[in-house]
Amino acid sequence: MFDKLEDLVKKLEEIMEQLSQPDVVNDQQKFRELMKEQSNLTPIVEKYNEYKAAKQAEEDSLMIIDEESDEEMKEMAREELAEAKKNIEKCEQELKILLLPKDINDDKNVVVEIRAGAGGDEAALFAGELFRMYQKYADSNRWKTEIESSDETGLGGFKEVAFTISGKGAYAKLKYESGVHRVQRVPETESGGRIHTSTATVAIMPEAEEVDVKIDEKDIRIDVMRASGNGGQCVNTTDSAVRLTHIPTGIVIYSQTEKSQLQNRAKAFNLLRTKLYDIELQKAHDAEAEARRSQIGTGDRSEKIRTYNFPQGRVTDHRIKLTSYRLLDVMNGDITEFIDALTAADQAAKLAKMGDQE
Repeated sequence: MFDKLEDLVKKLEEIMEQLSQPDVVNDQQKFRELMKEQSNLTPIVEKYNEYKAAKQAEEDSLMIIDEESDEEMKEMAREELAEAKKNIEKCEQELKILLLPKDINDDKNVVVEIRAGAGGDEAALFAGELFRMYQKYADSNRWKTEIESSDETGLGGFKEVAFTISGKGAYAKLKYESGVHRVQRVPETESGGRIHTSTATVAIMPEAEEVDVKIDEKDIRIDVMRASGNGGQCVNTTDSAVRLTHIPTGIVIYSQTEKSQLQNRAKAFNLLRTKLYDIELQKAHDAEAEARRSQIGTGDRSEKIRTYNFPQGRVTDHRIKLTSYRLLDVMNGDITEFIDALTAADQAAKLAKMGDQE
């Protein structure tokens, strides 16, 4: 590990040198690539420097304990030695995590797709609540949310809704949210006071760029039509809605959220590109089944991952056996506790796997 860290220190120095060269500054693509690499390496090198400082403090303390005759000085050195050892252990653990293979999609925006499952109108209402939960979480991170397509049922419910969350590290934070979410509560329409269970499926997909997926125009059928539903004066008056059919996969994308046909077409292509990229990622996950099993709930959309129990005011994530009694806070977008715990569990699983391979 430490040989690799020394190599990364040299690499960062080389990058810093290159970034000062006028020809690199003038080459925007090269400059952006180097800046991104610098951004990835800097936290690792800074943590390594912190580790080396703690090691030096350990050596200095040991020398004082060994050579100093003053007992008071020795006692101070022993305290500093204990602190240095704690810092060394902490830095080593953090460096191992920083050196874990990085998911190439972690810095990407995400497309979130929520579909109402079992439970009829109650499931659609729950899908709407999940949409607003992620929207509020995005707001708390100063990320931008934009609906790509939706099928509303009224009263804030959705049969399905797809939306983009744009912001640095959005995929890294939200990728563990894919799966079946379950709600248990008494619906307002239930006169007998019985608790009903409903579900909604969440899919978290990294937003694909044109370089990630090439779409052959011959594989696409494009239909334009009049938008329907609540959309203002342009609804049913202009052919602004766009439906794309990807013939090889049968994927159908319908976009009507914008007044312009060109904007709806761009949104539909963006969503199609993301879905095709996601299919490729799923294939890669399936090909690496063992690696996938070592991670925490990544990719399996049929997995029941979380239950929201309203009568008891609790939320339970079944993958990591974490229960919180802050249900209302969670529904208001405060899901950081779950995201941090899932990230830590995934890192621990990967570190354990690395340890087994050594």
